[in-house]
Amino acid sequence: MSQLSAANEMAESLRRYLEDSQLIPKDSKVLVGVSGGADSTCLLHLLHALGYEVVAAHLHHGQRAEGADEQRRVRQFCESLGVAVAEGYADVPAIAKLHGIGVEEAGRRARYEFFEQAANRLGCELIATAHTRSDTAETVLFHLARGSGLSGVTGIPERRGTIVRPLLRFSRQQTIAYCQELGFEIAEDPSNKDLSLSRARIRHRVLPELEKAHPGAEASIARFAESARVDLEFLDSVAAAALDHCAHDPNGPLSFLTEDCEIVLARSRLLHLHESTLRRGTRMAVQALGGDLDQPLVSQLLQAIRTQPKASFTSLGGDVVVECEGDWVHFQKARIDTFDRQPIEAPGETESPLWNWRMEIREEAAPETQPRDSLTCWLDPSKVSNGLYARTLLPGERGQPLGFEGSRKLTDLIAEAKLTRAARKRIPVICDMIGPVWIPGVCLMDRAAARERIERSWRTFFGPYGSNNRRTAETTRSTET
Repeated sequence: MSQLSAANEMAESLRRYLEDSQLIPKDSKVLVGVSGGADSTCLLHLLHALGYEVVAAHLHHGQRAEGADEQRRVRQFCESLGVAVAEGYADVPAIAKLHGIGVEEAGRRARYEFFEQAANRLGCELIATAHTRSDTAETVLFHLARGSGLSGVTGIPERRGTIVRPLLRFSRQQTIAYCQELGFEIAEDPSNKDLSLSRARIRHRVLPELEKAHPGAEASIARFAESARVDLEFLDSVAAAALDHCAHDPNGPLSFLTEDCEIVLARSRLLHLHESTLRRGTRMAVQALGGDLDQPLVSQLLQAIRTQPKASFTSLGGDVVVECEGDWVHFQKARIDTFDRQPIEAPGETESPLWNWRMEIREEAAPETQPRDSLTCWLDPSKVSNGLYARTLLPGERGQPLGFEGSRKLTDLIAEAKLTRAARKRIPVICDMIGPVWIPGVCLMDRAAARERIERSWRTFFGPYGSNNRRTAETTRSTET
């Protein structure tokens, strides 16, 4: 078989795969990350040759003097294909120093950030990177050596959001042969041969030895990664169902205020889970809030859940705090944003999509009695001074709740409602120019409450933001009247 037929065979194999999988729909505009190496050069040429609409993107990492020459070669290669190229620059060493991370990780972050910005600017639906089967094998071995769990040996995902990796079924040897056959000039990053780096040592020492001992080891490792990925998907689904079973909703009807910043689980139910499900579930809870736990932290947390009545942990990077107290394990973002003052339309609708709530105020007759801690109340508009607005609770604030004698601290009333700390930070206080009028789900102030079926009152509903709110509001009204 000739060298030319080998390149054609690779192109035909990729064409069939992309048509069958629809990894890249034919009408998509694709941004291709191009470093100038064999893998990315091969990918750009293949996608262009197969008729996809492509744009190249190259980021100068600011690390080596050769970077400018590589950028020039990428530009010339793209010009020869008639492909537009987006170019960028990042001071990767400075980024690494600023964030306290390795240069390799800093470069990866800078590349993906640049790719996403370029894709948005150029109207590309997908971003294609040139990871190969060889990268999958190296990644699996790297994570195994570090003691990773199953999630670390699933290799590199074929798709993650808008990022696709079409070459995961091909080896690096195939991309090199493709470029050599077609006479493409390719660059080689010196760091790829720096044996002081773990990945380079795996690439040039470990994998070649494995191939000698077990021919086809690279392909076998890639198959193992795919098998692990399938198993992981099942285990994750089991863990997700278990989390739902263990979930506790301490904020009741106000839970929508904090669904983006806290998760509360019942310790007694967690203790009945299999070890694998418990490990996976607790880590999934932290990840759902934007944090992560490594294996040692997971082990410490599980020990605390089993044996310590009260304990506290912080996720990697300090993004999530986990607290064990009594029968509850509370996962909460370390930093919970609160909203600024927001005017309320009365009558009318007010939506706060960022904080996931809405209010609806309608004019109608007041009922004979009204609940004190509902998400619906009736206000007397004649007792509301200069309109309504929402804000957070102020320190030391007081008010007289409906049905109480004298004023009380609002913090005490909220504490009696047994809301979580996150909910106490997020719950809006509805005010007029005099002060608090209503705290939804907690208390209505006596001074503004509509009395004994007055003909004109403001029926005020507070609920979650979203498409079902109107239906929720109508259901609440029908059950309360």
